[in-house]
Amino acid sequence: MTETTENKDLVQEDVQAETTAEEVEGTEVQEEIELSVEEQYEAKLAELQAKLDDEENRHLRLRADFDNMRRRQQLDREAAEKYRAQSLLSDLLPVLDNFERALQVETSSEETASIIKGIEMVYRSLLEATEKEGLQVIKAEGEQFDPNIHQAVMQEQDSEKETGVVLRELQKGYILKDRVLRPTMVSVNE
Repeated sequence: MTETTENKDLVQEDVQAETTAEEVEGTEVQEEIELSVEEQYEAKLAELQAKLDDEENRHLRLRADFDNMRRRQQLDREAAEKYRAQSLLSDLLPVLDNFERALQVETSSEETASIIKGIEMVYRSLLEATEKEGLQVIKAEGEQFDPNIHQAVMQEQDSEKETGVVLRELQKGYILKDRVLRPTMVSVNE
């Protein structure tokens, strides 16, 4: 029996040694599996973080684009309001020119003088209405020539004045607020 007991004990020790070896191997395999699962979670977390960062950047760009669009629309609305009368005033410039020509006619009779006085009253009221909208006459005669607001049609020579000075105004020019509607046609000193 001793032999059998010893054999049993040896078999049991072998089984325990194998079991322990299997447990150790199993633990190592489990640790490897756990590490790979951990690594998988970390990789997935990094991927999700990258996606979140991309979406946040996209959101910020869209918000900036929206703010820029809103600001552009506001500027466009302000410009449209500021220059709303530009088309009408541009169409009225020839009317103002015709009134000025009519007022330059010499009168010989009392009847013609009263008609001219009526034309002058209409002209003044039209000028007042256009000035309320921001229309201003460009001053030219005696001023230094400015190509932004003057259009040189001819050159004359006057030794008493400096070179580049406007000698005569041939047609009035007008500015609407800060925009030139029509430059003044002028004669400039050489």
